[in-house]
Amino acid sequence: MSTSQTERRHMVRAAIKAPYLTREEEHDLAVRWRSQRDEKALEKLTLAHMRLVISVATRFRNFGLPLGDMIQEGHVGLLEAAARFEPEREVRFSTYATWWIRASIQDYILRNWSIVRGGTSSTQKSLFFNLRRLRAKLSSNQQTMTDSELHQKIANAIGVKQSDVALMNARLSGPDTSLNAPVSDADGSSADRQDFLVSEAPLQDEVVSRSIDEERRSVWLKSALQVLSERELKIVRERRLSEEGATLESLGHKLGISKERVRQIESRAMEKLKTALMESQPDRAAYSL
Repeated sequence: MSTSQTERRHMVRAAIKAPYLTREEEHDLAVRWRSQRDEKALEKLTLAHMRLVISVATRFRNFGLPLGDMIQEGHVGLLEAAARFEPEREVRFSTYATWWIRASIQDYILRNWSIVRGGTSSTQKSLFFNLRRLRAKLSSNQQTMTDSELHQKIANAIGVKQSDVALMNARLSGPDTSLNAPVSDADGSSADRQDFLVSEAPLQDEVVSRSIDEERRSVWLKSALQVLSERELKIVRERRLSEEGATLESLGHKLGISKERVRQIESRAMEKLKTALMESQPDRAAYSL
């Protein structure tokens, strides 16, 4: 038996043997922990409520996760409750702690029940933890319902969309499958499931290489643009470097010259750019704008 399993069993045995607390004892321990940080008071307060942790954890045993792990998570919630509890509100600690214990166990289940996340919003959590119960309750009625009608009734009861119910139902119905699970072909050959997952995205080294090249070209172009006059630069930017290239006619109207003159200036500017680029990067002579 592992050390963690031994510790959990010891925790359960200690919880069973721990005496119940009166309201006054509970209040006194909570005050001592909150005001004096009395570790012994915290230990006695939490130990007396471990029965509550075990009780809440047992309600979730149908999710197939180790009960010991859920008890341990519930203990974390119990400690969180002790840290936040305000004795002056005259509320029983068990009433306050139950919410934190349940929330901690539910978060653990959502994180570990499946590799496919079931949602983290309050409505999605409610759907996750109540779907099976409501489905069993509605299915037990004599009235025959289609899946669509069943999903709609559950959606109305919880206050979510019908599509959310259908999606969650599919997640709860289908077990996780390993990508390394073998798949046999008709000819008898076998392969892993992951062999059939083809990504159209470029490889990471291609992405990095492309990013580095684009950055270098940007630096070279920025340096080469400095050889242009103000009017040449304006024409090149609006004609070649903007997403929607301006027309010769619109640029001519804006600059007060003919569109033929704009074409001539653009042609001369492009030659100057090519010359500047080849002088600064002779090994990139084939680089084209």
